[in-house]
Amino acid sequence: MKFSPNSIFMYLIAIGVIVFVLAQSAFFLVRAYRRGRELGMSRQLLRRTIVSTAVFTLVPAVSILLGVVTLSKFLGIPLPWIRMSVIGALTYELPAATSTANALGISLSELIQDPKVFSAIAWVMTLGIMPSIILPPILMKKIRSGMVHLKAKDSKWGDIFMSALFLGMISAFLGMVFADVRSGIAGWIPIFVLLCSAVLMGVCALLIKKCGMKWLETYALAISMLGAMVFAVIITPVLA
Repeated sequence: MKFSPNSIFMYLIAIGVIVFVLAQSAFFLVRAYRRGRELGMSRQLLRRTIVSTAVFTLVPAVSILLGVVTLSKFLGIPLPWIRMSVIGALTYELPAATSTANALGISLSELIQDPKVFSAIAWVMTLGIMPSIILPPILMKKIRSGMVHLKAKDSKWGDIFMSALFLGMISAFLGMVFADVRSGIAGWIPIFVLLCSAVLMGVCALLIKKCGMKWLETYALAISMLGAMVFAVIITPVLA
């Protein structure tokens, strides 16, 4: 029997995983809503929180969909569907798949038909993410207590430390942004998109501070992400 990444068996696994994720989400949504009511929160506040959270998740959902489309070109639909629905980080999934394919001397320009190559990529993508699943329950308590202690001792240094942690996480992926800057104007597309996102975030910050549009605090990140994605769709055909 010929192997296919888009086989019915793979689709059945993907559907099972997606149903589990949706059921888990619905379960915790109901539990959180009931707990909020027990704590005295109004229905209006809870509904507003649910709506704002749902709107905020739409932008990451678009990027996840783009991730599925990108990975499906060589991994088929089911595996990227599972990976992006559970992990949701193209910045990890694509480099993991690409590095494995390069190590095996396989091109990612077409659908992978070799089960050994497909299995190797799937294993690397899975094992590479395991530390983020195993380490947080073990180290989170110590990390949190250390951060709380630092912030209680000096709140300004605590904020700087948190910002440094965030920037350190982001800088881990900057190699993908600057990887092709020497290849010509097309290699600068990620940088232009990054700058566009920064400008949009700056505009939102000005509107919040100068115009008193406090409601933008909830949606500023979503607006900058969605605007950058639209900008990328427009600029890529022009410069690539």
